[in-house]
Amino acid sequence: MSQIAHALLVGVAFLPATYAATATLLASHFNGALFTLSLTTGSNRPGSLAITSAAGGCGSTPTWLQYYSDTKKLYCVDESWQGYGTIAEYSVAADGTLTVTGQAKTTGNDVHGTLYGGPNGKSFIATVQYTPSTLTTYALPLKAGPDRPFTVPLQEETFYMAAPGPDVRQKDGPHPHQALLDPTGKFLLVPDLGADAIHIFTINSASGHLNACPDAITGPGDGPRHGEWWSPKGNTMSADGLKLFTLNEIGNSVSSWSVSYSGGCLSLNKTQTISTFAGGKVPPATIFNGASFPPKAAELRIVGNFLYAANRNDKSFGNSTDSLATYTIDASGTATFVESTSAHAFYPRSFSVNKAGTMVAVGGQTSSSVAIIARDTVTGKLGNLIAWMQVGAAGTYTDENGLSSVIWVE
Repeated sequence: MSQIAHALLVGVAFLPATYAATATLLASHFNGALFTLSLTTGSNRPGSLAITSAAGGCGSTPTWLQYYSDTKKLYCVDESWQGYGTIAEYSVAADGTLTVTGQAKTTGNDVHGTLYGGPNGKSFIATVQYTPSTLTTYALPLKAGPDRPFTVPLQEETFYMAAPGPDVRQKDGPHPHQALLDPTGKFLLVPDLGADAIHIFTINSASGHLNACPDAITGPGDGPRHGEWWSPKGNTMSADGLKLFTLNEIGNSVSSWSVSYSGGCLSLNKTQTISTFAGGKVPPATIFNGASFPPKAAELRIVGNFLYAANRNDKSFGNSTDSLATYTIDASGTATFVESTSAHAFYPRSFSVNKAGTMVAVGGQTSSSVAIIARDTVTGKLGNLIAWMQVGAAGTYTDENGLSSVIWVE
């Protein structure tokens, strides 16, 4: 494991005894490895992270991890740019060790996937492909072959747009970036940062087939990347006051959408867009090797009435340290910017909050790091750095390498 896992602890913080715990996390790296991490915190020692095992099986460029605690299954998709890729299913042991239980070959360049449909909502998997501009579904379980029956696509939808968008990143076509289930499990949404649209599909739960509804159109140059649901009732299964919040990579902003169900479709109406930077002041682009690289928002998470967004390449806390933005959400679903804090990472592509809401794990792509940050469950504010570790080889600035995803196993 030493050849693919180099651990480095720095700048850790002490915690009160009430935080003493051991937790397990999973992280994927663009070098092809999936790592199991153990986090230990306590009152008389700094928090520490350790790599306890590593696995392969998700192709050359694993990019997104999706864990299901009820089945203890992990799904991973491969962003391979080689014209082919892999979807992999793993069983997750009590200590976080991963064992491949299924695989399927894909066309590659997958950036996200989620399970849907069937009697338990886990009979099919939907994946999105960034550059082919496609949405592809498969029936489960996965079987790679060579013996039949091996997994083949169930359905493939190709996205188009009438004209290029206003940003250079929108000139070469649609770029779907997430497969997002609505709270009822009856609709699938696909934010498309190339087409400035959110594609919406109804789900035939029995067959897994998807049928298109009218798209929701974002602002020109928004570039929606990911979305999450919020409800004033604290239960997103209720349609009363339900909101979708989307993270806009190109616009460096968060948009909120009211949701309605009518005529057999889900429809969205945009109600707000707010910057991921205080006062809407986006830091300047970095000039590197004669090219311009602007900041770009990466991910959002909602915990109760608090929303968090990750900014990449803004360098707000040093030449290689980016930021996390914190917002409050009021009873009407309006977000208000609270503050920007250190992500303790360079290019924070991925972050997730533990179920207790007390810690945030941040995955830095270029720093190839996992940072654990304390979170106040009352104020929602992010606090001290608990632990930090470099996982695998550091990424190269502006390149698609380094750490790709980090999640909690719980």
